[in-house]
Amino acid sequence: MVYTIAVSNEKGGVAKTTTTFSLGAVLAEIGRKVLLIDLDPQGNLTLANGIEPPEAKHNSSEIVLDGLSPAQAIMTTNIERLSIIPSNQRMAEAEQFLPVRINYSSILREALKDPKTQSFDFILMDCPPSMGAITLNALTASDLLIIPTQAEYFSAYALRDMMNLIRRIRRESNGDLAYRILITMLDQRNRAHRAIREQLQQTFGTGLFQTVIEIDTRLRESPIVGVPITQYRPNSRGSQQYRILAQELIDYVEKQQDTQPAE
Repeated sequence: MVYTIAVSNEKGGVAKTTTTFSLGAVLAEIGRKVLLIDLDPQGNLTLANGIEPPEAKHNSSEIVLDGLSPAQAIMTTNIERLSIIPSNQRMAEAEQFLPVRINYSSILREALKDPKTQSFDFILMDCPPSMGAITLNALTASDLLIIPTQAEYFSAYALRDMMNLIRRIRRESNGDLAYRILITMLDQRNRAHRAIREQLQQTFGTGLFQTVIEIDTRLRESPIVGVPITQYRPNSRGSQQYRILAQELIDYVEKQQDTQPAE
């Protein structure tokens, strides 16, 4: 059964797209069939995969706004077992037009019931840096929310709003939504970073991934050349840490599935 993950944070610049791209590539690398969905009007995940947003025949905005079948928008990438549904600037219209529809927060969840999307092992959705209609749709459709955050004051502070959003989603549209916080862009030499990381560990406990992603300039370079870090610099620190993160994620998912009652 497909496992659906939203990658989201209200604050921008926390390696949200890098995490979606790198984690998806690692999962594909170890044999999982992965679908990336770009839900950000900026289309950075689309660009990272070497696709110019205007050149894509179909995109995610058509799924949520026009009822297009996801199967029609899926594109293959240069990475085996990794596919993507691209985005473009029209996705910004969703924030205006979706809320006037009945049950608008469930539009994406219903669309992803398409047999083609259900054939993947993992779906990873890159959300815009906001808590609007697009993000509500992504979280309603997800089994897990990954929240990338820097070990810095403003980024950690923004987690309060994300926790409020999770409670709202659980109450209104997806009672089973789980979350895990991922510390990104960590500088182990920085005393403030170490202090905030420790505070996050004390506050969130098992809600925090044990894996952390440290600062690595190669992680910033890889989307520019259109390949994930695992192909751009396979032996780099960033590559190794995202591989460790992927294994931690798989262990978590398998544990969750083992505890579910049999039908």
